[in-house]
Amino acid sequence: MPFDFDQIIDRRNTNSYKWDVKADELPMWVADMDFQTAPAIVRTIEERLKQGTFGYNTVPESFQESIIRWWQTRHQFTMKKEWILYCTGVVPAISSIVRKMTEIGDNVVVLSPVYNIFYNSILNNQRNVLASELRYEEGAYAIDYEDLEEKMARSTTSLFIFCNPHNPIGKVWDRQALERIADLCIKHNVLIVSDEIHCDLTHSGHTYTPFASISEEIADQTITCLAPTKAFNIAGLQTAAIVIPNPEIRKLVDRGINTDEVAEPNTFAIQAAEAAFNEGEEWLEELRGYLERNRKALTEILERFVPEVSVVQAEATYLAWIDCTAITSDTKKLCAFIREKTGLYLSEGDIFGGNGARFVRWNYACPKALLDDGIQRFVKGVALYKKEGAR
Repeated sequence: MPFDFDQIIDRRNTNSYKWDVKADELPMWVADMDFQTAPAIVRTIEERLKQGTFGYNTVPESFQESIIRWWQTRHQFTMKKEWILYCTGVVPAISSIVRKMTEIGDNVVVLSPVYNIFYNSILNNQRNVLASELRYEEGAYAIDYEDLEEKMARSTTSLFIFCNPHNPIGKVWDRQALERIADLCIKHNVLIVSDEIHCDLTHSGHTYTPFASISEEIADQTITCLAPTKAFNIAGLQTAAIVIPNPEIRKLVDRGINTDEVAEPNTFAIQAAEAAFNEGEEWLEELRGYLERNRKALTEILERFVPEVSVVQAEATYLAWIDCTAITSDTKKLCAFIREKTGLYLSEGDIFGGNGARFVRWNYACPKALLDDGIQRFVKGVALYKKEGAR
């Protein structure tokens, strides 16, 4: 069945976090796609809507079953029902885990640059961010294992928040990297929270490996956060899962998310997730092909018309991480200038930490016509910046 990813949906004036911008602005920042979600999800919500009652909801076993089936068939990782907890989102899950599984003043390690909300989840709970900066050489990122171990070995380090695949750089960590990280976590008794929300958005030729699949030993100290929200564009339905093989850790996390009141589904959360995992695969495969063509177009046109910048080679996500070093070391200023002059709204990289101040993040998950518009604005904006903005 063909799906229409070229359809432009007007999201203005709909209380959209992404599209609450000026009339002439084009937002390509937050990780929120501009496609209608899979028809199976829409149909399922419509059927639920027809019931006309919207009271409290439970989490049926079919929710866990849909997740187990999806990860078994697509990612060759076998879970058990009792491992899986429902949560309203990956971020609420991570914040709750930080509160429940660490103490005030503890160190929480991240690999930077990384999803900026990780920092909020740590700092807002009076814990310390301990960032191990990824090495950036010849346009590619790699882990500095010596630095990572030094930070994990500190006496007050208790948690490692991992991103697999990694946002914003689009890295899919291979098994060798996962094994080395796992060895360090086991050696220094550091609990792992692995955010794997982008796992179904790998690029062709690249395979995501669930962190907990590396070994039973590492699974025993890993908390995995999953959701269909990125791949199926249903973040507003607030549906996610926390997978915890260790029963003692699971009991604590379960208590934490219930205390924090983030363990009860809204009227559509369960149905939408089940529809995604049970009926959404064909739509997802077509989406991935469309995204790949968008990324190719973005990369090729920037190479031709803005050769000073380079799109970092990525293996997953619909987020382009663009190196602007040859233009500026302050992309906050660059992004503000481009937005003011052209209306194109991108994410400045400094919010992600590490060497992010040299980069911009570009969400290209949109109809091709919108992407073309955004590219034209970027080309124009960079040209103007080189003439007047850099002064």
